[in-house]
Amino acid sequence: MPDWINLAESLIASPALYAVLIAVSLLDSFLPLIPSEPVVIIAGIAGATGQTNIMLVIASTAAGAFLGDLVPYSIGRLMGERALKRLPVGTKRRKAYDWFERELESRGGFVLVSTRFIPVGRYLATGTAGVVRYPLRRFMLNVAISTSTWSAYTASSGYLGGVFFQENTLLSIAVGVGFALAVTGAVEFSRHVRRRNNPAEFVRKH
Repeated sequence: MPDWINLAESLIASPALYAVLIAVSLLDSFLPLIPSEPVVIIAGIAGATGQTNIMLVIASTAAGAFLGDLVPYSIGRLMGERALKRLPVGTKRRKAYDWFERELESRGGFVLVSTRFIPVGRYLATGTAGVVRYPLRRFMLNVAISTSTWSAYTASSGYLGGVFFQENTLLSIAVGVGFALAVTGAVEFSRHVRRRNNPAEFVRKH
């Protein structure tokens, strides 16, 4: 497996960097342990010093993530019933599947957008959407929104870190990653608040 971070740093002033951003964000949509966020943040930091075009960083990252989200969705649609047979009723994996199915049916847009910011959640949501045959047009629209938002906040966090901490690369990366974690935490907190404010609904769905 390539060292994506070192590869991005070595190509930071090259147009090839945008191809790396497409590849890493695409793979991170369905493969664990692919460090897309740090790579995008590094590219965003470089945008603050003029080494990259921040708009191209956002566009290429969003494009890769969008294409990547189509992979688990397509696999889910192809596997269909076979996937369900591997999820025995009563198991944790089946309960997670059932929860995602109900959530997608009632508020698919929110699920697909919010889980994009949660690494494991994004795989489960897009894959489950395929298994339950969530309408392709609605899926693509919601994924376009989620990947664009995710790309913009990740790249911008690096860019803002680079603007304010140009003399300290490590500090700017730390600020970018911290901002990314804060957004993810905010998404999770909002879900917690909704569950607490609607306990009856939460119990019914679980």
